[in-house]
Amino acid sequence: MSLKKLWTALKGGSNEVVEAIADSQSIRILDQEMREAKEELVACDQNLTKIMAKRKLAESKVESFKNDIETYTQHAIAASEKGNNEIALECAEKVSEIESMLEVEQGILDGFLSSEKTLKANIAKAKTNVRRMEQQIDQIKATESVQKAQVAVSTRHVGANSKVKTALTSLDRIKAKQQERAAELEAADELASEESGSDLDAKLKAAGITPGGQSSSSDKLAQILAAKNKQ
Repeated sequence: MSLKKLWTALKGGSNEVVEAIADSQSIRILDQEMREAKEELVACDQNLTKIMAKRKLAESKVESFKNDIETYTQHAIAASEKGNNEIALECAEKVSEIESMLEVEQGILDGFLSSEKTLKANIAKAKTNVRRMEQQIDQIKATESVQKAQVAVSTRHVGANSKVKTALTSLDRIKAKQQERAAELEAADELASEESGSDLDAKLKAAGITPGGQSSSSDKLAQILAAKNKQ
């Protein structure tokens, strides 16, 4: 392999390592951002709770001012009907004063209502985005785990196949050696038989020259008749 090809291969492997590290860091960064986003959402919920509490207080004040206005209005009318203009004027002045306070408090209440509505919408949207992001991150992690498991299984499968092939090769080699050894033993037996003369005896018996060999039917019949004549 040329130096250029070697460098290209090393560079490609290096890029894969860098990308793998970057991907791993990206997942950790996303996890950190998710934790920070959840913390911010908790803070938003707390702020929303405070705004809702202040809105309730403002509503109570507005309702109280309205009741006071209604009360002093009735007092002004009653005093005027009885001819007590001084008290009627004082009640009317009180009504005017409370109306001014009501206007201010109503503005505060409207501000709280607007802020509460906007904050609720933004928090709901943020929570939805966080849930979606969490789902995607979990899916990425699950896919990565499955792929790692598949790679591990594939690697083991390849290794197992290699081991099986090696074992089969060894078995074939052992069988060949056993067959060779069996042939050697058979040849040794033949040599031993020739040296002891047993091979010659076997040939004589087969030719019918010595007892124990094969005989023809005529020979057997002659043997039977000879035995009968002796009787």
